[in-house]
Amino acid sequence: MLRIGHLGLENFVIMAPMAGITNLPFRLMVKKLGAGLVTTEMVSAMGLTLDKKKTYDYMRSDPREKPLAVQIFGSSPDVMARAAQRAVNAGADVLDINMGCPVKKVTKTGAGASLLRDDKRVAAIVSAVRRVCPIPLTVKIRAGWSPEKPVAGEIARLVEDCGGDAVTVHPRFATQSYSVRADWRLIGQVKDRVKIPVIGNGDIFEPSQALQMMRQTGCDGVMVGRGAIGNPWIFKQILHLAQGLPVPRPDLDERRSLLTEHYRLLSNAMGGKRAARAMRGLLLWYTKGLPH
Repeated sequence: MLRIGHLGLENFVIMAPMAGITNLPFRLMVKKLGAGLVTTEMVSAMGLTLDKKKTYDYMRSDPREKPLAVQIFGSSPDVMARAAQRAVNAGADVLDINMGCPVKKVTKTGAGASLLRDDKRVAAIVSAVRRVCPIPLTVKIRAGWSPEKPVAGEIARLVEDCGGDAVTVHPRFATQSYSVRADWRLIGQVKDRVKIPVIGNGDIFEPSQALQMMRQTGCDGVMVGRGAIGNPWIFKQILHLAQGLPVPRPDLDERRSLLTEHYRLLSNAMGGKRAARAMRGLLLWYTKGLPH
């Protein structure tokens, strides 16, 4: 069992926040398929403090997906603290701070991975959120802004010193986006620097890679992102492999059944027309590699 603060998870496998993917329907499916913790899409702290309905919609939840982590992003300690309070009031079980997103529209505001260039602001944000956040607090980081300045170890120590309960490490630099392989050695280096749980993230596309990451780095948990798109079964597969059981592979009937369920859940959440459009892109992931 992985423990984050006072919260004990059913297992060590966590679903990563992904914009446009980890909405409520997808979270319900991966929870059913074994994820120990699911996470919302990235939520704007400013949007929450301005009480924007569209922003609040990202936090719409269902008891079946609990526990739920809400990830917020922003650059102002005061705004982040107020947003954290709103997330807690909305029912979050874990509050996660994004310090890893490399997308320009996020970093140009000083949020996401841009924070890795300003350790004083990192400390101010984590401290401000910690003061008002009674639930477990985690931070998701990258290796640093650029390879010239790897700061993951230092930032993780700051997170721990400021009251964070766990840190997730994506071992690429912001300037690399996803253009190079994740360097898992960086996760191990962070694990050596802190006492709080370290969750590894990056390039988990096969169940064996999750266990390999844990062996190589000593990390306490594994976060799966892109590897779950089109293969939400990966959570169940990892858990089976960890128990020494055969890895279950979905046949065509099971795949079709899950596709139908995904569409039904999307239709309930956003209406049939929008759900049909969303499914077009998802179908490419679900059928990738299948014959004919």
